[in-house]
Amino acid sequence: MSENRPFLMRATMVLLAVVATVFLGVPAAHAASDTDITWAVTPADESGPDKRGIIQQELDPGASRQDFLAVRNLSRSEVTFALTAADGFYTPTGRFNMLPSDQESVDAGLWIDIADTVTVAPNAIVVVPFTTTVPDDAIPGDHAAGIAASVLSTGTDASGAEVGVESRVGFRVMTRVTGDIVPSFAVTGIDASYDMSWNPFRPGAAHTTFTVENTGNASLLVTGTAAIGTGSAAFPEDGAPRQELLPGESRSFTVTTPDVWPTIFVPGSIDVVPTATDLGGDAVEVAPRSTDASLWAFPVSQALVLLGVLLIVAAMFWRRRRFEAALDRARAEGRAAAGAPAESAGSAVSSENAPARGAGADRAESPWTSPTGRP
Repeated sequence: MSENRPFLMRATMVLLAVVATVFLGVPAAHAASDTDITWAVTPADESGPDKRGIIQQELDPGASRQDFLAVRNLSRSEVTFALTAADGFYTPTGRFNMLPSDQESVDAGLWIDIADTVTVAPNAIVVVPFTTTVPDDAIPGDHAAGIAASVLSTGTDASGAEVGVESRVGFRVMTRVTGDIVPSFAVTGIDASYDMSWNPFRPGAAHTTFTVENTGNASLLVTGTAAIGTGSAAFPEDGAPRQELLPGESRSFTVTTPDVWPTIFVPGSIDVVPTATDLGGDAVEVAPRSTDASLWAFPVSQALVLLGVLLIVAAMFWRRRRFEAALDRARAEGRAAAGAPAESAGSAVSSENAPARGAGADRAESPWTSPTGRP
């Protein structure tokens, strides 16, 4: 590496209270500093920018390869850019980035040898060579780094203090070290919750959070499905950034699954189906994995409706019972009111007939009385 690099690194450490905007992995990206400097950095060949958006290379341990980058100054004045290489990583949103200047690389960022600075005239392009050298003891698999051209400017922080700001524009350099490529991953930390709908005739939604860790030595593009009860949702959503994981990286996902009916115990699973490719773009087999993501979802709104129906039915039954009881009492009172005079009349009739039955009986009880009146 160049002898000027430690000096620039120290200067950056001193000047930078804040390390600012970095954009990587965007072909011919642009950025602006406080001095209205704009520029672009792309992979290139010896004659100028080529059509590559990133640089992918496969090297044996101990091997080296020279490549090129192009720095285009879009400003109206000559600019001297600082050139840096550092370890790369993916942010939680899936964007590629490289370590800031105040953090030391430990992997592929150390493998790249490049000039410390490049001076570019207005509206000009300068091609800069760089060399990647893989250590003899490098682990097989993918190793990510970034190369950036940067300028320093000053700004103010939230308290109004003046701070140094580093603006960088660059691209990704992915080096695959030859050897056994073994893609693998793990799914951990599954946590599911249910967001019910107060409309009893509409299902709710399940929210499932989990973490995918790349435990292999190849980059993985993470996709999958959350199947919860009667609902299903794919991740990442359409239009969302690609979710790529470098070896050793992990990322948390939260997937919302709509149309889930609350059945008290709702069975569910997280089905992760990552893909991996070789540098030629051909797929490398990765076994999918399904992990349990069941949850409890009590049908509160439906239970309230059922309770309301039961209360209405009970009220109707109770009212009918009261009506029948009142009707029975009215009938009884009516019979009672109508039964007292009838019994009195019956007694009077019996009283009037008593002498006749008594006379007859007297006559029947006189066996010695003849029709003639003689015994």
